[in-house]
Amino acid sequence: MSGGKIGRAQIYRDWRQVPDVARACVIAIGNFDGVHRGHQAVLGQARRLAEARGVPLAALVFEPHPRQYFQPDAPHFRLTPLATKAWLLARYGVSVIYALPFDHDMAERSAQSFLSEVLRDGLGAKHLVVGPDFQFGKGREGTTETLTTFCEANGLGATVLAPVGEGEFAKISSTAIRELLEAGDPAAAARLMGHWWSVVGMVEKGDQRGRTIGFPTANVSLRGYLQPALGVYAVKVEIAGTLHGGVANFGRRPTFDKTDVLLEVHVFDFQGDLYGQEIVVSFVGYLRPERKFAGLEELKAQIATDAQAARELLSHSVLSTPGG
Repeated sequence: MSGGKIGRAQIYRDWRQVPDVARACVIAIGNFDGVHRGHQAVLGQARRLAEARGVPLAALVFEPHPRQYFQPDAPHFRLTPLATKAWLLARYGVSVIYALPFDHDMAERSAQSFLSEVLRDGLGAKHLVVGPDFQFGKGREGTTETLTTFCEANGLGATVLAPVGEGEFAKISSTAIRELLEAGDPAAAARLMGHWWSVVGMVEKGDQRGRTIGFPTANVSLRGYLQPALGVYAVKVEIAGTLHGGVANFGRRPTFDKTDVLLEVHVFDFQGDLYGQEIVVSFVGYLRPERKFAGLEELKAQIATDAQAARELLSHSVLSTPGG
């Protein structure tokens, strides 16, 4: 059963009900949280194989993330919930996403059952591509050796990539990227990711205070996302396929005695109503920590300063957009 379409990627949530058009793919398998350079190496190899075979490129992920299933009360840690992950995967050439439920059935499924029932019979996989640390099945019993042995015995292709990178890129991990974002260093996180950390979200109605001081904002919730450092950021904002510069505050808005955490984005040189629209906010640089101001005039002056700083930083940004 289809779960909806985001970008160019069609999402399927039930491996038992995948139509023929979405079967017989080259499948890249992983959590792909952040879709960082290591993930991109897996996707790139899978894409080359898919193009050579003339079949679609698919990515298999689990929803919720297995860590969420086993630790439901843990703080939010995800760099890319499904909507953002799907947007990124599409940018890297994925046309089919199997977002399989990670539930009791999946958690208890043996490695052999996952390979035979889900991948071979359910999805009709032709070639599987995984990273060097890939483990699967109940208790993480399945290894890359388990996978390659099964594929050889069943006439399927299998590719296990070596670790990616050296120096600062050695063994790139989602954990390292999370730590950089929590420390207020999105630029360093972007170097590991190969693209800016981005949030896909609907613009929600706020208190419209920004309009009264000349800086209207688009409010986006980060529900389900890792919480980056509170403060002010230079951002890029994708609206209906067009990229704009902007400045954003992620925080509790202490000047107005607020306590909930919200992302407020002021888009440069944009006229129009964004309420109810889905936008993509990419964090390019950290400008300053959040702080409380004495009043609206002081806040307005600081926003103007922040906006100029953001424009300057964005003018020197050379990192490409995802998939660019």
